[in-house]
Formats: sequence, structure tokens, C-alpha cells
Amino acid sequence: MPRAAIVDTGPLVALLDASDSAHGWTIRQFRQITGPLLTCEAVVAEALYLLRSLRPAQEKILEWIESGVLVCPFVLAEDAAQVRGLWKKYADVPMSLADACLVRMSEKHDHHHVCTLDRDFTVYRKRGHEPIPLIIPPAA
Repeated sequence: MPRAAIVDTGPLVALLDASDSAHGWTIRQFRQITGPLLTCEAVVAEALYLLRSLRPAQEKILEWIESGVLVCPFVLAEDAAQVRGLWKKYADVPMSLADACLVRMSEKHDHHHVCTLDRDFTVYRKRGHEPIPLIIPPAA
């Protein structure tokens, strides 16, 4: 079944880096996603940094943003208090800024799954207690 998705750093990097161990899995998952991919600027910054040796991959991310394939609707200034609350709640994980933004996005975009390689998302909860619908590889 097609799914709408919020995308994390790992799948973005894996999709664009054929040497990444999750490349094949990510391609299969992205074929099932409908509509634009939602993300946040923190994820874009992480992905661009991790792809720093692959300039064409970095450019592809920016092209996707320009064309609307990848959309960054999240505005940290509007949700800073909620993000800070998540950061405090999951300080022992620890939670990155990108993860906190994606959890908050999952609260605001209720029908979207979070596509991630990060197993920390199995611990995170939206609205304090609800599991986040995930597109994630099976545990090894």
C-alpha cells in the first residue's frame, strides 16, 4: 500500500550513496511512497554533511527541494517549545535536533510514516504515548 512519508537522514543518504548498506532497501521503500517526501532542514543539513564527498548527491537533494520532491514544511521557531520538550524527555537516548523535529512533524502530519534507519524511533512516542508509524528495516 502506498504511504506518505517523513524522511530521516539515513534513508536520504542511503538512497543517494550506492555504497551504503541500506541502499537497496531504501530504493524498494521509496518506490512505495506517494506524494512529496517531507523532512526538516536539520535532516537536510545532516544529509548534506554526510554526503560531502559526493557532490552530485548533495546537488540532487537541493534539486529535489527546488522541484518539490522533498518538502521542508517544518519551522523550528513555531515548534521550539515542543522540540525542547522532546529533547528533554529523550535526553538519555540521546535525541538529535533532527530526530526531535521529525517526531514533532509526525504529530503534525498524522497520516505519514517516518522513513528511518534509526532504531531510536522505536522508542520515541508522539503526543507522549503513541508509537510513530515507521518505515524501518527489520531488526538484525
